[in-house]
Amino acid sequence: MAATFTPIASITLGASTSTIVFSSIPQTYTDLIIVTNLVSAAGNQDLDLRFNGDTGTNYSWTALYGTGSAAASTRGTSDNKFRADQYGYIETTLRQNAIVQIQNYSNTTTFKTAISRANNASTGVDINVGLWRSTAAISSITFVNNLASGSTFNLYGILGANA
Repeated sequence: MAATFTPIASITLGASTSTIVFSSIPQTYTDLIIVTNLVSAAGNQDLDLRFNGDTGTNYSWTALYGTGSAAASTRGTSDNKFRADQYGYIETTLRQNAIVQIQNYSNTTTFKTAISRANNASTGVDINVGLWRSTAAISSITFVNNLASGSTFNLYGILGANA
């Protein structure tokens, strides 16, 4: 049986804003998927998010990225956010597309993991893996970026094949 994607919430910005929040996330799915299409309101920036409002240094991430002519990797440890992109960053002139998958988000016995993919036609592509060192179920996701009007966020729940 294939996984089922169920729309949970959708946000389209009508004005520039620096904080976007999905709150009261139901705990009835196996994983979460976030699909974005973003434009920066303030220069080049990375796509960063936090779970349950946690601003502590409880996040780690590793990024692999390529520009079409070079490839590299980088990482952040004891960070205060999950970096969902590195080189496919958000610009004011070109849209960035990103997909973030959060595995086993409602489990209360394990740390949370995420995988993201992002691209920007002028800068490159990347894939990131992240860890939130908390056993709390994820009930809210906050994006901490200064994004322009027209940016979109779509949150889906996934019922896995074994659910």
